Amino acid sequence: MIEVKDVIYDYPSARALHGVSFKVEAGAVLAMVGPNGAGKTTLLRCMAALDNPTEGIISITGLDTRDDPRGVHGAIGYLPDFFGLYEDLSVRQALTYAARSRGVSESATPAAVEEAAARVQLTDRLEMRAGELSRGLRQRLAIGQTIVHKPRVLLLDEPAAGLDPEARRSLSDLILRLAREGMTIVVSSHILSELEDYSTQMLMIRDGKVSGGGVVAAGSGVRDGARISVTFNGPPADLAERLGKLDIALERRDGDQAVLLAADGEDDDAVLAKLIGAGLKVSAFQPARKTLEDAYLAEARPEMQS
Repeated sequence: MIEVKDVIYDYPSARALHGVSFKVEAGAVLAMVGPNGAGKTTLLRCMAALDNPTEGIISITGLDTRDDPRGVHGAIGYLPDFFGLYEDLSVRQALTYAARSRGVSESATPAAVEEAAARVQLTDRLEMRAGELSRGLRQRLAIGQTIVHKPRVLLLDEPAAGLDPEARRSLSDLILRLAREGMTIVVSSHILSELEDYSTQMLMIRDGKVSGGGVVAAGSGVRDGARISVTFNGPPADLAERLGKLDIALERRDGDQAVLLAADGEDDDAVLAKLIGAGLKVSAFQPARKTLEDAYLAEARPEMQS
């Protein structure tokens, strides 16, 4: 769906991207993370066919951003960090303008506007002026404008910046809905908590380079190896010692709750059978899930130690 190969981008005074390469499969929600100034926005603009890389190739849905920028524009929706709205236009008018400017036919535009408004939950505000909307609703309208032509790929640059917690939750729900509908989404941010609820993959960018192991699984329910979350009913004081005899390590414990590390190759059923067989009272048992921070630190740790 997205392929970036050996991309270099030079500004007049500095090199912003140093041979960046990665792939994103269809239907993924990729968190592009890294500190401010890492090159994330430059990379997104190149992916959106707004800037041409100095060297390298970017392919979006099979279209080369250099050879067919207009085709790429039709296949994607791109929301920059700082976006503008025509504040005197109503929501309906803003979506209509966006649809027509993105190639939606005149006859198909009314239905496209209604559908986009429904997807971003603005149907009840179609006649309000954009300038009357709250920050969170303005963000929804901006996203509505980027998806009104039904793109296959959505690129979002710091979409939660400046939003209050309720608006951030609404944005997360929207991105999850779009992902379930089959859209491939790339979201750039340097705040991991903004990406935790919906990201399925992560790409670290540092100093204009791909850092860590490239695109890795992260967040959104990804199983974290052999880690298991267990709630015990009255765990014994010598829990760690008793687990050790079962070849199970205690990673951490907080009251009745614990995270265990099973031996390599041992499945969950075998671990649960061991715990019960040893007389430990288990009231909840489930695979531990990898957070985005877990994945980020796992990828960044080797570099920080070098």
